[in-house]
Amino acid sequence: MERHILVVLPHPDDEAFGVSGTLAMYLQNGAQVTYACLTLGEMGRNMGIPPFATRVTLPEIRRKELEASCRSIGIQDLRMMGFHDKTIEFEEQELLDGRIDALLKELHPSLIITFYPGYSVHPDHDACGAAVIRTVGKLPKEERPPVHCIAFAKNLQQAIGKPDVINDVRDFLKQKMASIEAHRSQFQAAELLGSKKFKPKEIQERFGTERFWTYSFE
Repeated sequence: MERHILVVLPHPDDEAFGVSGTLAMYLQNGAQVTYACLTLGEMGRNMGIPPFATRVTLPEIRRKELEASCRSIGIQDLRMMGFHDKTIEFEEQELLDGRIDALLKELHPSLIITFYPGYSVHPDHDACGAAVIRTVGKLPKEERPPVHCIAFAKNLQQAIGKPDVINDVRDFLKQKMASIEAHRSQFQAAELLGSKKFKPKEIQERFGTERFWTYSFE
């Protein structure tokens, strides 16, 4: 059983689709979860449908949506890291890695979840995952926690193989759907809210499994 899970992702809503069910499952099994969110997603293009956010109000709206998502999952330890959206790849590596290293030293996590660098589509996703891998890779081998990575780039299985961790989260779809719905400014545009409603079977098929790749440092 996992003791303490550290999740490091760059944007509010990154947790919703790929990991919220897994985190709800771990929490029910007694683990602690710390979610370090690097940015507030303040450069996001979606403003709600119909629009209810502006470029000025979006950061605060997304912060509140992130807090609501964490409550729906059961996460009590949310860390907002204060970096700027869409610039993670340009951040000073020493600063970014140092913030992650401080979390490792404070929490001593038994598992880390982040994006797989190079296979996560968005530059912030890749840069976030790369920073986590760099930082964990500097630890002595016997002190490195496993890192489970989210990946969804095209043709990724040819490059990194099939996911080796597949979690059935159908028992946690209530928490997962609430996490998705909490990010109202973003996901109405994807028709997850609003006019399109999924049937229970569709929800289970589309959202009931979460997949991860364990990063190999060898």
